[in-house]
Amino acid sequence: MDFTPSEEQGAARDLAARIFGDLSTHERLTAAGTGTDAGLWKELCAAGLPGAIEDIGLLGLVLLLEEQGRTTAQVPFAATCVYGVLAVAEHGTAEQRERLLPALRDGTAVATGAFLERVSPEGGGVRAATVDEGSAGAGGGSATRLYGAVPWVPWLRDATQVLVADTDRRLWIVRTDAPGVSAAPVETTAPWSAARLVLDGARVERLGRSGAYAPVLAAGRIAFAGLQAGVCSGSLARAVHHTSVREQFGRPLSTNQGVLLRAADAHMDTEAIRVTAYEAAWRRDAGLAYAAEALTASWWASEAGRRVVHAGQHLHGGTGADLGHPVHRHFLWGRQIDAYLGSGGEVLQELGLLLADEEEGAAT
Repeated sequence: MDFTPSEEQGAARDLAARIFGDLSTHERLTAAGTGTDAGLWKELCAAGLPGAIEDIGLLGLVLLLEEQGRTTAQVPFAATCVYGVLAVAEHGTAEQRERLLPALRDGTAVATGAFLERVSPEGGGVRAATVDEGSAGAGGGSATRLYGAVPWVPWLRDATQVLVADTDRRLWIVRTDAPGVSAAPVETTAPWSAARLVLDGARVERLGRSGAYAPVLAAGRIAFAGLQAGVCSGSLARAVHHTSVREQFGRPLSTNQGVLLRAADAHMDTEAIRVTAYEAAWRRDAGLAYAAEALTASWWASEAGRRVVHAGQHLHGGTGADLGHPVHRHFLWGRQIDAYLGSGGEVLQELGLLLADEEEGAAT
């Protein structure tokens, strides 16, 4: 394995780091609240970063999402790239790619994904029904319509289209302005412009061929693990700076052994998230099996990510209890990613079943 970025990946990462670093400031984030920074999103799209994902692959996207996570930038970059650009480019039909990709590349279309069983495993779901519209004056023939609800979908309030998984693990492209589609704003741990998605007979189109569910979900898990690596890196960097300049009894807090050990543990956890996300993305781009690696990266993002953002806040002492402090935003993002697309326990169970199936298959 070689995780060294290609020239194109390195250039895209450096450009993303500059844009996020320059524009995703504490003042702008505070002003954005739970909304999107439209100016930042415009700059990212003008720089061609969403469209570059098709060339730099999932590993390249992970590198860019690390930079977003470092600054907790309020833009629907992760969702649009993984549920829009990559999903359509790799699993859409030729007609869908020609029709949908230009707007996703230039940012005039914003995508997100709704995978209910990852959000609400207790039941419910989105059901697809084929309706004969021959007598309804709709041009004859039949159409697929979706019914159901998803409690919360990230960045849904920004989205022009949402990739919805039904109870049969089929993926459907749903326009958010279509009849039968409604989105009610909801508050989540992180300020991700989330909303509750309700589908009441919404007319939809199938995403390309069958079998897209598993690879799209795996790509989503890998991408958000990369985002979590950046969130944790940003939290840890803030904690290191704070403990280096904050003094107690005449010396910096960072000279205390307990602080050093806590920070060292957080660093190792962050590196574990990063390297497992890199490995999973690299294997996928290389055309190798990556299902187990995607689950591994997701588990580290959940379990270790939670530890790191808690450590980052605790190492700030009383300052970390300030809800308006920048480190608190990393805490909120880290906790949201912790549970997104499956909590640590759920992902670990799924990984165990996958490995058991692989062992059984090898034995027969």
